[in-house]
Amino acid sequence: MESLEVRPIANDLAIEAKGLVKVFGKHRAVDGVDLAIQKGTVYGFLGPNGAGKTTTIRILATLMKPDEGYARIFGHDLSKEGDAIRSRISLTGQYASIDEDLTGMENLTMMAKLMGYSRREAKQRAQELLRAFGLEDAAKRQVKNYSGGMRRRIDIAASIVVTPDLLFLDEPTSGLDPRSRNQVWDIIRALVSAGTTVLLTTQYLEEADQLADRIAVINQGKIIAEGTSSELKASVGSGTLNVQLVDAAQRRRAAQILESTLSVPVYFLSEANGLTAQINDPARVADALGEVAKEDIAISDFSFGRPSLDEVFLTLTGHTATQETKPEEGAP
Repeated sequence: MESLEVRPIANDLAIEAKGLVKVFGKHRAVDGVDLAIQKGTVYGFLGPNGAGKTTTIRILATLMKPDEGYARIFGHDLSKEGDAIRSRISLTGQYASIDEDLTGMENLTMMAKLMGYSRREAKQRAQELLRAFGLEDAAKRQVKNYSGGMRRRIDIAASIVVTPDLLFLDEPTSGLDPRSRNQVWDIIRALVSAGTTVLLTTQYLEEADQLADRIAVINQGKIIAEGTSSELKASVGSGTLNVQLVDAAQRRRAAQILESTLSVPVYFLSEANGLTAQINDPARVADALGEVAKEDIAISDFSFGRPSLDEVFLTLTGHTATQETKPEEGAP
């Protein structure tokens, strides 16, 4: 393992990491990740499937040892003080970890007992969590009969029977409908307002935009950008041009014309007839659209405005956040 200089402890940081590397065979799932996450904030870890998010989470949660680099959690050395770290953290993975044959009440009561509560205290804590998470009416129902949103809520509830100082949430709203997703967002906001630090991995751009105080964009194991949502948007240009064509077959030619006129990269949107580009000189937009029209390429719609986080990600990586990269070997 490469020797790294260990810096003095920063008391305001929940997580401090330098040069984290994890290799599976010939694949570097995590490739030199640096992190500095302030206490009492939501830190968004944004990237597609296979980008290295889950492997990084597993390293920081003491479930996997890095091949290189070091990290501290609340000042505790990851390689030497695992027990001290585990006493202050909790992890909710991508898939529910509660017992589906037990009821919601039984799951939370059992978890509370395992965490040292007495029988009476465990029941009381379970009731508090069921009420806080809007699950009182389902308390006596087996979890296997819960909806997707209810299962995610009971899973997060089980993670905070003892409220952690640091909560790792690995794609907590994956596959949920918009209403259930908003409910989980409200839970996350409430936890942070009570002092918990949250490291949130997601491939939903809106989720990172809504929740995260700072965002790291990770791609192919490397952090390629980091900042607030506004900083990331400002980093790729002053505005975004989106163009919809009448004929999708003309998209490649239209992209060539726009690139030549605007002198910036033009990307294909997920829609078959859509194009997008980040623009630093808005005055050139009209000329560019005029050049497209001269080639008898019909435009059905276009817009120009501030870039979204989705467009930032596309510009930084060349693909959308939901496109898969190489899988994270060894990650669940």
